[in-house]
Parts: sequence; structure tokens; C-alpha cells
Amino acid sequence: MIFPMPDRRRHRGPHPQDGELFAPAALAALRQAAADLAWLLGRGYAQPSALKLVGDRHELTTRQRIAVQRCSCSDEAQAGRLERQIGTSRLAGREIAIDGYNLLVTIESALAGGLILVGRDGACRDLASMHGSYRSMRETRGALELIGRTLVDLGVLDAAWVLDAPVSNSGRLRARMLDLAAVNEWHWTVELLPNPDRMLMDQPNIVVTGDSVILDGCAHWTNLARHIIQTHVPQAWVVDLG
Repeated sequence: MIFPMPDRRRHRGPHPQDGELFAPAALAALRQAAADLAWLLGRGYAQPSALKLVGDRHELTTRQRIAVQRCSCSDEAQAGRLERQIGTSRLAGREIAIDGYNLLVTIESALAGGLILVGRDGACRDLASMHGSYRSMRETRGALELIGRTLVDLGVLDAAWVLDAPVSNSGRLRARMLDLAAVNEWHWTVELLPNPDRMLMDQPNIVVTGDSVILDGCAHWTNLARHIIQTHVPQAWVVDLG
């Protein structure tokens, strides 16, 4: 039996191959692949078969295919997501629900120089993978503090974070977040749920996420990750495939 190697990383930096896979010379093909995938999805093709067809046609690596998949959606899905989007300038006095790992890992990656993707819906996404386990990085505290300060600046009334209970170390992260919120007098709650996606899709408040499934199912969402990166992390490595 082969066991996976433990994750000993302390830094949410770029993947060793990303400099080549997402170099300027590769972007035209990646953007065309995202457009081709959107066209197929809009005509009823199943995503796995459509992605294989597009990936083979453009000779994409596995990591490039994941990026194209995360950035692409049908025209119908794109229109729906943009219609339900609430600008960050309209968050003052509002309560929001945050897809915890989705936002935190994206901001960690941006601070560490990891690849940040912008999709057809304008949402920011990373290519980090936790494989069922979360490990705090050197960027974790800075990311949480940056998110907290931004929520204060935007006038958010309350932030209800939700974390995936099955992900290991979620309890430790929750305790750390609540301690940080108490010190800074931030109005945060942090809940561990077995299925956060369902709760976020049924959520009456504005949702913070870049997850495509949640974006297609929630009532309203806001592009907080992109606002934070554009405003506070100008050095971030951002690649727009939209």
C-alpha cells in the first residue's frame, strides 16, 4: 500500500512548474481553451468530456486543464453569476457569510506569490490543493489580518465564517480565528459544518466565495478576494483567463 507523503510546506508559494505553464507565451492558448470549454458547456456537453476534448486539442498539461476548468463556465452561468454579484462598495452595514477555506487559501496564495486565476465570472481562484487537510502557512496570520482589516474598512456588520468540518485541523484554525477576532474586536463567528456548500447556497446573506457550484446556487455573492488582492496585494501574480 502506498501512503501519501505528509504535507510539510510552510509557505503557500507558486508550484515549481507554474512559471513555465502560465508564462506569457502560454496564455493565448489557455484563454482560447477557456473560451472553447465555455462554448461546449453552453451547448450541453458534460464538463469531463468537454475538458478532455479541449485539453487534448490544445495539448494542455493536467495543471493547465485544472486552471481552464476553474476559470471557464457557460455564457448562461456567467450571466447569472454577474447578475447576482453585489459590489464590495455595498457591503456597509451588511452581514456576510464566508466560504472560509476558499477565501483564506486564495489570499494566502496571493501573499506568497502563488498563481491567482481570474475566470470568466471575474472571481479569483487559486490552484492550491489541501487534499482533505489544512496546514497553517507563514502567510496565514497575515491573510486573516488583511481580511479582517478589509471587512472593517468596508463597514461589514458581521462575518459568519464556515469551515469544512471533515478537513483536518479545522478546529485549530477556528480557535485561532476566534482568538484573532477577539483581540481586534471583529464581529466574527466561525462554524464547522460537514457540508458548507449547502448552507452557503441556502444562505439569505451575501456569500463570499469563488467556488463555481456555490456561485451558481447562492442568492447573492461578492467578489471579496479580488477586491483584497487588487487593493492590498498589488504584487500578486494574477493571470486572467476570462
